Formats: sequence, C-alpha cells, structure tokens
Amino acid sequence: MCGVAGLFDPARRQSDHALRAIAAGMGQALAHRGPDDQDQWVDASAGIGLAHQRLAIIDLTSGGRQPMTSSGGQHVLVFNGEIYNHLQLRQELATTGVSFRGHSDTETLVEAIACWGLEATLARTNGMFALAVWDVAARRLLLARDRLGIKPLYYGWLGEQFVFGSELKALAAHPAFDAVIDRDALCSLLQHSYVAGPHSIYRGISKLQPGHCLTVDANDTPSTPTSTSYWSVKDVAQRGVTDCFTGTSDEAVEQLDRLLAEAVRMRLMADVPLGAFLSGGVDSSAIVALMQRQLDHPVRTFSIGFEEPRYDEAKYARSVAQHLGTEHTELMVTSAEARDVIPRLPALYDEPFADSSQIPTFLVAQLAREHVTVALSGDGGDELFGGYDRYSFIANLWRNIGWLPRGVRRGVAPLLRAAGCLPGRRGRQCRTLATMIGAASGRHLYRDAHTHWKNPASVVIGGDVPDSQFQHCENWARRDHLTEELMAIDFETYLPDDILTKVDRASMGVGLEARVPLLDHRVVEFAWSLPFEMKVRAGQTKWPLRRVLDRYVPRTLIERPKVGFGVPLDTWLRGPLRDWAEDLLSESRLRRDAFFHPAPVREKWQQHLDGTHDWHYYLWDILMFQAWYT
Repeated sequence: MCGVAGLFDPARRQSDHALRAIAAGMGQALAHRGPDDQDQWVDASAGIGLAHQRLAIIDLTSGGRQPMTSSGGQHVLVFNGEIYNHLQLRQELATTGVSFRGHSDTETLVEAIACWGLEATLARTNGMFALAVWDVAARRLLLARDRLGIKPLYYGWLGEQFVFGSELKALAAHPAFDAVIDRDALCSLLQHSYVAGPHSIYRGISKLQPGHCLTVDANDTPSTPTSTSYWSVKDVAQRGVTDCFTGTSDEAVEQLDRLLAEAVRMRLMADVPLGAFLSGGVDSSAIVALMQRQLDHPVRTFSIGFEEPRYDEAKYARSVAQHLGTEHTELMVTSAEARDVIPRLPALYDEPFADSSQIPTFLVAQLAREHVTVALSGDGGDELFGGYDRYSFIANLWRNIGWLPRGVRRGVAPLLRAAGCLPGRRGRQCRTLATMIGAASGRHLYRDAHTHWKNPASVVIGGDVPDSQFQHCENWARRDHLTEELMAIDFETYLPDDILTKVDRASMGVGLEARVPLLDHRVVEFAWSLPFEMKVRAGQTKWPLRRVLDRYVPRTLIERPKVGFGVPLDTWLRGPLRDWAEDLLSESRLRRDAFFHPAPVREKWQQHLDGTHDWHYYLWDILMFQAWYT
C-alpha cells in the first residue's frame, strides 16, 4: 500500500534534475500513505517523472521498492494496492520464461504487463490498485484503477503537462498547479456530501473511474485522452438477470461461504501484523469469523464506543469478539475526543467530504494502526445484499404512489409542503414527501430522496449540477426489482465516492492498509447473479450473508436494530460546535468567500439552532467546504 504520483511533459522541456525535483515534491505530499520509503524514476528525454511513497506490506526488502522497472527494461511501474493472486500469476509467467528477483506483487504486476499487456493483465488480477506504467518504447503513459474503486487516482493537465496522483495534494504540489474551484463540483458536494466522480473539486482535474484505464502519449493534448472501461458494475448487474444462479437457497449459501472464505484467505497475505475492524454487525462479523476460522491464532479486532448510546456499538462488537475468541481492542471515545478530529478533516480528506462517519472511521483506523499495519473491513455488504433501509423505503413508497397519475401526485405536493410546518417527525416526513411525490419513476424518486440540497444551483454562486451517472436515471442498470436497481447505482456512485473514499483516507492518513473482502470481484459477480428473493427474504435483508454468519456466530448476537456509524452532529451544532459553525457560516464570511448565497444558508442555520428543523446534513456539507477552503 502506497502513494503514487507523476508527471508527463511531452514537449520534454525539463532536465532530469528538474523532473526529479517536481516528482519528489509530489511524492512527498503523500508521505502519510507510504512512510517506509520513497523514490523517483525520471527520463528527461521522454519528459516523464514517476514518484512512489512506500508502505511496505509484502517483501519488506529493497526487492519491493518502487518505481520498478521490468526485467526487459521496457516498462516502469508505480503501484498503490495489492494483487492478491500474484503468486498464481507468477506461476503463469514462469511458464513463459520470466524469472523473478524478489517476491513482491509489484514485480509480478510489472512483469505481467510487460508480457501480456495492461488490459489482459487487469483481467487476470484479483486485487485493489491504482497504477501508472510507463511504456518506454512507445513513450506512452498508462493509468488504471481497480474494478470497484477501492484505491483512488486523480489526473489532469496543467497547461501542456499531464499529472496524476493518489490524492489531490500530490497534484497541488506541482509548481504549475492552479487551484481553481469547480463550482459545479461544489453543487455535487451539496447534493451528495461528496464530489461525484469523475469530477473533483478543482477545475480540470478528474478522478479516474473504477474499472477504467487511461492512455496518454506524446501526441496527446489536454482535449485528447479519454478513459475506457475494462469492467463495469452495470454490466455485471445486468448480466446477472440473464445469467442467473439456478441453484437452491442452500446451494447459494454454500457457494457464498466458499467464495467469501477464499476472498478472506487471499487478503491474509502480508509480511506485517494484520487485524480487522469489528462493529458487531453482519458484515464485519462475517469477515472476522472467516478470518478466525483460517488462522491458528486469535485475530486482532478493533472497535470504538461512544458515550452517546444511540451511536455506541461497542457492546455488540465485544460480544462477537468473545464468542469468536479474538484478541479484541476497544476504545471508548468521548464527544470531546471525537470533535478533536474535526480540524484534521480538511487535510485528511483532501477535497471537501461531508459524510460525518468520517470521524469514527478515522478514530478506529488510528486505534488499529497502533497494533497492526493491515486491517480487513466489512464494507460493501449493504450495497451487495440490500442492507440499507432506504431501499425498502423507496420501493414501498413507489409501490404505494407510483400507480397514481403524475399530475395528481404533483397536485398533492403543495398540501404536503403546508403540512411540513407541523413540528417534529410528522412535519419532517411531510416536507420530505413533498419533494419526492411528483417523481417520474422509482429511480427518480430515489435520486431526489438521496440528495441533500435539492436545488444546489440556487445556493452555489455561479454553479450548476454537473453531469454524472447518478443524474441520468435512464442509464442505471436494469434489474427485475427496483431495490436492485438502487443497489446497482449505489455500487457505481455512493460506494466508491463515499464509503471507499472515507475508508481509504482515514486508513491511509495513519499509514494503515484497509482490505475489503466483500468487494472481491468474484463475490460481487456471484451476488449479482442471485435472484432478488435470495438477497431479501420475508423482509430480512442480506439473507445469504446472514445464513453464512449463522454457521459461526449465534443469531442472537447479531439480530438487532442497525446502528449508524456516526456522531450526534445535530446536537453538537447546537452546542459545542455552535461558535465554530457560526464563524464559518457568518454572513460576512459567506459574502467574502463568494461561493454561497448567504440567505438560504443562514435560513437553515437559524432554523437548526431554533430546533424547528434538523438541517445538520445540509449544514455539514457547507461547513466541510468552508473548513477546507479556509
């Protein structure tokens, strides 16, 4: 696990020394991702400079050092991630005559690319990665990101120079970087709490999308390179309709158990201490149970607890850990300790990011890093097996109102808005329903419901909602059930841009590698082959995953209401964070910075303080930008 960065100047205007200095500066900005080693590779005759910051996980010797050149000298690689099946790939490569100098997966990867080419290599890999490879003979730079977007990669043109990096701070370290805020991307932040890919908060800088490659050669200009897809969640989800699993429910559970056990086994590969996050929920408990089954010593597990009971999962994690016999470490966190993380968030997340569970995620990563260098995580189970309550809420709501003509539903909206003046939960429900009831379809209903600021262009000065997959409901994956279509679009957007971004930045911010077995692409492809009735049965979500877990953990330890991994922002903003928020949301500051129209922001802030409305999600979006920009 590492940080990668680089630049390509096709005009070849700089010396080796200048290229190395720029590349080194870009790499140093990522030192937190790779504190163990650093190096650069440059070729002024080609205008290329590559930088790498290393967190040593496999082959701790210099044999795993990057940038790494293939044995034939034709390819140079910088790589962030892990290739879990690299030993199998080595065996295949050995039959072609390739010999190896060390035992790192980086060497396997660069030799595979040299032998088979990039796309053929990616098709063979099981792993998480963001990589850049320089083809010496063709004078061509190739970028690629893993299928699910577990690892990040940003890129763009600074004048006539192409740059890339694991985080935006690497690009910002280039002397030609011009930090112009993309106001359309700011609208995206206000909608989703994150900037939806392929956009970034900076104009002209993009995120390479999950499952995509990008090629840049000496003849390219800023308007030329376009990324191509080599693997797509949408394709996998739609293929599952025609290529559907035909076995029994028991056979489905057995196959899921086998696939997950194999995915976990592969992710136990490490030359450093390894553990797991444990919340006591279905997903993390299943991962830890499968880890413990395959190890001859107790798994190191980590959880945090909060003094606020509605956010505290520690007792559930403790019970599961005791049953499985793990070596469990638990940290009880006070509200003050959690709030102390807030000043670190702008630098940690690099672009404005407003999912408030970023706070406990960082705290548990920080705790784990005190004991291990790698931690397995249970992320992905909700999107794979329909675990979020919002899926059933939208599906049931559309079933109840979708049969009415749209004009009739639109006519009811003013009445609901009027009822929104009622205090408490009833008023909130009426206000929410009023914004959704005129939706053209269940997909549109979800799109409108699953956003914060409904009209961000009226809040962001000079901004408009940017084009993204989430906006185009007609392009979402087609499945037999609305719930599955909502799961698929979350898999394409919310999972990589929110969940995986949150985990990557929190873990890498403390030099911890997080691995995600549920997002092994074979598990994902199998889950999408299952009919809906095998995922959600009799109202119970994650049915096959729960049945796998039944084999290892008593159901009484797991069957409980879902607890959000969050913090009480609503009350904090009215209490200990009030002065901090008031400063960032003051009319004078809003007018001075000139990103937001003050009136709608101030209105929601005052209503939140008065207790007539709970706008903490909306306000946190604004606050995270303001804190980041300051």
